[in-house]
Order: sequence, then structure tokens, then C-alpha cells
Amino acid sequence: MKYAFVTGGSRGIGRAICLKLAEQGYHLVINYVANQAAAEQVQDLVRAQGMEAELLRFDVGNSQEVEQVLGTWLADNPDKRVEVLVNNAGIRHDGLLMLMTNEEWQQVMDASAGGFFNVTRLLIRNMIRQKSGRVINMVSLSGLKGQLGQTNYSAAKAAVIGATKALAQEVGRRGITVNAVAPGLIRTEMLQGLREEDYLPLIPMHRFGEPEEVANLVGFLASGQAAYISGQVISINGAQY
Repeated sequence: MKYAFVTGGSRGIGRAICLKLAEQGYHLVINYVANQAAAEQVQDLVRAQGMEAELLRFDVGNSQEVEQVLGTWLADNPDKRVEVLVNNAGIRHDGLLMLMTNEEWQQVMDASAGGFFNVTRLLIRNMIRQKSGRVINMVSLSGLKGQLGQTNYSAAKAAVIGATKALAQEVGRRGITVNAVAPGLIRTEMLQGLREEDYLPLIPMHRFGEPEEVANLVGFLASGQAAYISGQVISINGAQY
């Protein structure tokens, strides 16, 4: 059975990605850390498309949790072939660097850069054995250009961009592609508290993106049509740079 594994799949962009991959014929393993009700809703929507959906609750930034929960799932399900991994989980703790706490720095780094390492290290092994796979890392415009008030978030996403390019070279001969998707301002819960009118002048297309638009790009990178695209960072930002 071919599966896609999506971290942070209960809300926003992660939710849209789960539904898109189900539409493309993948069964889903949906990781979440807190909002069980939202995760169960995504599970129901995937099943309504005729695909299986399993929920795995763990913090991607906690290596022990990942080893215990994901490691156990892999050991218990040798017949389930994870062909697509989407590293989507991430958090923000915005603030000026000079006022940032150690915890605010480390938690953001752990969720994005640490989450990529913890989850990908386990799942890439089977992809190497099966000589195929797609790893798609959700990064950000902030990781490409840096963003005032987001030194931690920008650093975390920039780290994943570097890791994307390096891993693509490590596993390319095994038929595995590794790419990153860098959204700009997408209409999700992460934008709560932002005044839309303050940001629209920064976007040439003069609107926020929708989660489904990002999911469509991820779906393409997961498909056979993208078999020769690897080591790339693809922006989806309405021409905002």
C-alpha cells in the first residue's frame, strides 16, 4: 500500500496537502501534536475520498518521541510503503533577536530543522531500499530573504533549505527526489493577528495565497511528472521577494 506521510497535517497548509495527496491516490499518515479534533476531521475527509488515514501524535522536534512513535509504526507496518514525505510541521515565536529567549530560539529550530532531521532520517532508509521516494520540505520566504522579527524562524527555514540541497545529492542515485516549497503569505491560522491591509502592498499580486494553491504544487512534486526535479527551492508567493 502506498502512503504519504505529512507532519503537521491537521491544519492549514498541512491539511490541504493531506487532501490533495489523497486525491492523487495516496493513503495518509497524518502527524499532529496538539489538536486531535482537527486531526480527526482531516482523517474523516481523507477517508471520504476512499483512502486510508492514520493519525500519529508526536512532537517532531523531540527525537525520543519520534523514535518511539514513528519507529514503532514503521516496525509494525512493513507492508505500508511510504513513497512521499512532506515535512510541514513548524512553529513561530516572533520577536527581536535582542529580546528573544533561549526557549523561543530553540523551540523554533527544533520544530523545523530538528523535525526535518528526526523524521526524514527514519523514513529515508526505506526509500533508499525501495529505490524511490519523494521528500518535500515546507520552508518559507523568510528562509530565503530573512524577515525582521523572525531571526529564529528565518534561520530554521534556511537550515532546511541547505539540508534539502545536500540530501538531494546524497539520495539522487536511488531515484529519490528532495525539494523544498517556500510559501509567502498564505491564508492560514499562522497569519492570525496580522492586518491584511498592511501586507497587501508588499505582494505584487495584491492578495494572500490559499493553502490549496500550495497543496497543488506539493502534489505536482509528489507526482511522476516531477521525477527529474530535485534539490530545488520553489517559491509560491505572488511575486513577493
